[in-house]
Amino acid sequence: MAVYADYRGLPAGARGASVALGNFDGLHAGHREVIEAARKGGHGKFSVATFEPPPRAYFRPTDPPFRIFRPERRNAAILEAGAEAVFELPFNGEMAAMTDEAFVRQVLVDGLGVSHVAVGFDFRFGRGRMGHAQRLASLGRALGFGVSIVEKVEKLGDKASSTAIRQALMAGEPEAAAELLGDWWIADGVVEGGERNGRKLGFPTANIHLGELIHPKHGVYAVRARIDRDGPWHDGVANFGRTPTTGVRDPLLETHIFDFDSDLYGKWIEVQLISYLRPELKFDTLDDLVAAMKQDAEIARNRLASL
Repeated sequence: MAVYADYRGLPAGARGASVALGNFDGLHAGHREVIEAARKGGHGKFSVATFEPPPRAYFRPTDPPFRIFRPERRNAAILEAGAEAVFELPFNGEMAAMTDEAFVRQVLVDGLGVSHVAVGFDFRFGRGRMGHAQRLASLGRALGFGVSIVEKVEKLGDKASSTAIRQALMAGEPEAAAELLGDWWIADGVVEGGERNGRKLGFPTANIHLGELIHPKHGVYAVRARIDRDGPWHDGVANFGRTPTTGVRDPLLETHIFDFDSDLYGKWIEVQLISYLRPELKFDTLDDLVAAMKQDAEIARNRLASL
């Protein structure tokens, strides 16, 4: 199993696969159906091709952060689903200028040497999104590879989509996001040093900037956290926001892990958002803030214990 950062110069063993093609941000139910169609098209042997960066990041670089998964988590999830390889197709000016036919010939045929391709019904490709799933099927027939088109997959009464997951997270509805994803959404990153305000107040926190990850609704959450991608999940409470009481700054996820005392600076932390408790507030005094934090912790403990 391997990850390739280009479609050119691939080893012979990586070419010729049945390929699931798409953005695959979040790996929701619709994505998994496309992956399964590629598996069937390749009689169990298949790979996944996605775009890096996503076309949206190329065309709209000033948009707010929108990724549901970091590339490493996306690739790991794809490989765990059984794919033999992930092809990160470099989305740049060259690829953006390709016609639909040029993309198929240069990337899929000459580069990946595809034997079969699976896409969602709403897949678009080529300059100005000129190509669509039926056009891909037509080109496949002409160029010697099969195409599977996966129809709409519904979740919560609507199309399973990355957009719906983002909307749920930004609305403070992590349970709905989890239903769409098939698992809890995870914010992850390297724990950063800070002003240690949480420790001074009796609530030490592991702090991470989300960077290019989608920013969920500001506020307090019941969470579970894991250190260094291994070991048990620990219950906790977290605040995502700008900490208006102690000084407004860039949004930060601050996670307090219950009954846990260890230096986490520089370690990789994964934080599952489980339940939204309340909006972020500005308190008149630090005593008021500490009282609210104690109440938040108690509610989070009870909420997590009930799951």
